[in-house]
Amino acid sequence: PTLLLPKRILAQQRLHIQLQECIRKNAANTLSMANMLMGLSSILCILKGHHYFASWLLLIGYLLDLADGAVARQLNACSSLGAKLDDFADFTTFGIASALLLPIHSVLDGLLVICYIMTVFTRLCFFSSGIPFMYRGLPCAYASVILACTNLLSRGNLLILQLTAILMVLLMVDKGLYPHDKILESQSWKKLVYAGGIVMILCSSVPSACVYYLVWSASYILFPAALWSYKD
Repeated sequence: PTLLLPKRILAQQRLHIQLQECIRKNAANTLSMANMLMGLSSILCILKGHHYFASWLLLIGYLLDLADGAVARQLNACSSLGAKLDDFADFTTFGIASALLLPIHSVLDGLLVICYIMTVFTRLCFFSSGIPFMYRGLPCAYASVILACTNLLSRGNLLILQLTAILMVLLMVDKGLYPHDKILESQSWKKLVYAGGIVMILCSSVPSACVYYLVWSASYILFPAALWSYKD
């Protein structure tokens, strides 16, 4: 019996180490899956006519998307599987779910939805600029935030949503350079901006939260290098 005790302790220690390693390797993938879940849930809400909840879920997906890459790098758990999972999640949430916020009353409306989805798909496939930590064209997550907030503030106004979607498509296919901001790995004020986004989701009114996210996204579009370039 005295020999069994050390063996049992060693087995428990090995199990604990294996569990820690499993968590380390899959923490970022879990966040990507959660992002995808937000996108799928948003699609279901749209199909049921609950565009308010659908837009809110897109904002949560945006926060999750900013977090998964930071977690993967901090835990040294970057992998090809994680990158593919992140792309699938982004396409679901910021492509399909975001595009379905646009009401479809005619063939032209449907074509705009398809155009938006294909633009996001193209960006995810060919986003690389060849310059480290830089994207070519507006990242689809920011376009999704602007579309979701516009939907909430305009209460689903067709014309306003369509004009916003067209503008987002043009920015996403534009050849302008946008930095990989790495909000959770950069200056303290950027982390506060992220924390403010969480507070707005949990505690704020819809107009206040939308204004917050629109200002955040607009600052990224208007002053990408000056404000959002990665800095230690």
